[in-house]
Amino acid sequence: MQAITIPEPGGPDALVLSDVETPAPEAGEVLVRVAAAGVNRADTMQRQGHYPPPPGESEVPGLEVSGTVEALGDGVDGWAVGDEVCALLAGGGYAELVRVPAGQLLPVPSGVSLADAAALPEVACTVWSNVFLTANLQPGETLLVHGGSSGIGTMAIQLAKAVGATVAVTAGSAEKLEACRALGADILVNYRDEDFVERVRAATGGRGADVVLDNMGAKYLGRNVDVLAPNGRLVVIGLQGGRVGQLDLGALLVKRAAVIATSLRARPRDEKAAIVAAVREHVWPLVADGVVRPIIHSRHPLAEAAAAHREMEESGHIGKILLTIG
Repeated sequence: MQAITIPEPGGPDALVLSDVETPAPEAGEVLVRVAAAGVNRADTMQRQGHYPPPPGESEVPGLEVSGTVEALGDGVDGWAVGDEVCALLAGGGYAELVRVPAGQLLPVPSGVSLADAAALPEVACTVWSNVFLTANLQPGETLLVHGGSSGIGTMAIQLAKAVGATVAVTAGSAEKLEACRALGADILVNYRDEDFVERVRAATGGRGADVVLDNMGAKYLGRNVDVLAPNGRLVVIGLQGGRVGQLDLGALLVKRAAVIATSLRARPRDEKAAIVAAVREHVWPLVADGVVRPIIHSRHPLAEAAAAHREMEESGHIGKILLTIG
């Protein structure tokens, strides 16, 4: 089969379309013929040599796909050859075929095309696990999402509004903020010329954000703590602004607040299966009803994966970037 490989770490041109061995599903796994794959920041980090796949997982990049079931491994129930599915992966998505643990498969939601479904698994699982299962966002609370126009951001806005929360976002342009507003965001902050701490406090009567979903890490750590409401929860899921920062424990004590750092890719398969099951129960009905939808910025053929990575790194996109296969 054909797949994108990374012979040497580097820029987007390090992505090479190659002929590789076709995988075979092991016990408890399903082989999926890929229709489309989502492009994520983690893929660009892997290409640069900074984010290797977990031990035993495919070296091919790609953390989510959609497609059709091609074959079943031993002991797999509930799926059949020909089923249209999408899947959360630890790697292997930039390829014509990928093997997937059966617990990480989802049916394509009603009303979503097979290719567009590739835009859902990673963002839905990331947002649901972090904002709801970990941070326990409640109706009436305020969620602050950094990078509101990203794939994760656009999903977080929609899910938080669906449960009755107020949503604040940061983004770097009027166009991106308008896209967030159209999805339901209530508080819009252009981080290039506004202070999100001041803006969120002003918009919430001085209270601040009950939950902050952060992709920046060290760069925003102090201000994220400042913007937290009493009993607030800061969830760090990315390190685009650095790994090491200073944490004011006194500020956390006064607010009785929490800082949580999580990742999805390296979690054990049983934990991922539990998250996927929760997404199927809570998120998929919202997608089927049209309350939540995939936001797709662009599509590129698999052979043009380098162009997709350039687009990701230019940061002008709103929503998801997809690779189409076949």
